[in-house]
Amino acid sequence: MDLQLKDKVIIVTGGAKGIGEGIVRVLAAEGAIPVIIGRNEGDNNKLLQDLLQGGFRAGQVAAELSVPAACEEAVKKTLEQFGRIDGVVNNAGANDGVGLEGGNYERFMASLHKNLIHYYLVMQYALPALIASRGAVVNISSKTAETGQGNTSAYAAANGGRNALTREWAVELLKYGIRVNSVVVAESWTPLYENWIKTLPDPEKKLEEIKSKIPLGNRMTTTEELGSTVAFLLSEKSSHTTGQLIHVDGGYVHLDRALANA
Repeated sequence: MDLQLKDKVIIVTGGAKGIGEGIVRVLAAEGAIPVIIGRNEGDNNKLLQDLLQGGFRAGQVAAELSVPAACEEAVKKTLEQFGRIDGVVNNAGANDGVGLEGGNYERFMASLHKNLIHYYLVMQYALPALIASRGAVVNISSKTAETGQGNTSAYAAANGGRNALTREWAVELLKYGIRVNSVVVAESWTPLYENWIKTLPDPEKKLEEIKSKIPLGNRMTTTEELGSTVAFLLSEKSSHTTGQLIHVDGGYVHLDRALANA
């Protein structure tokens, strides 16, 4: 299926690794021009050079998005490089374990800046360009907003906010024809996930336990699968889809986990 994304300039925050990298690679393969926004310029350029050597087009901007001014600068530099923005994928963030019992105000607020505030700011600064291009938006979210996880109040709150903003922006931007959807992630293997699982007493056993509870195939969702759904939602092939929370999770959130072992 031709998603008609050729030459579309699409910002992907947190695009250098993990889920963001999966999204960037799928978009590039579809002929789009993904712009990697991430804090580490070395990581950004490593992926960028790999894409360019493969004959794809892409760009990168180094920015620490938890700093509000950097959000504006990232959008500005994207426009300076490419002259337009056709889509935004808000993805950057991390499950940083700021809980209720062991957290505090400062860590909670810092986590919101890391995981939610920049979703709003990047969108606000990119909005004039999105209006001009009649673009599309995809917010990456997490199951934690719906299922809870324990000891991660800030991240769960941020993802609840991501889901709410998806619905709110879909309403507010109807008049511009801008579609806004969310892809909700449950268990996907990324460098951050790997780092987390290594902190546990028996990482291999825990990983097998997690996979055994994923109904479809007893396996984790790949970053390519997430990227493919994002690409579809950004494309005109999903032209009448907006305000939706799309779970790409092998049935983890909504199916009975007993099915995984049936």
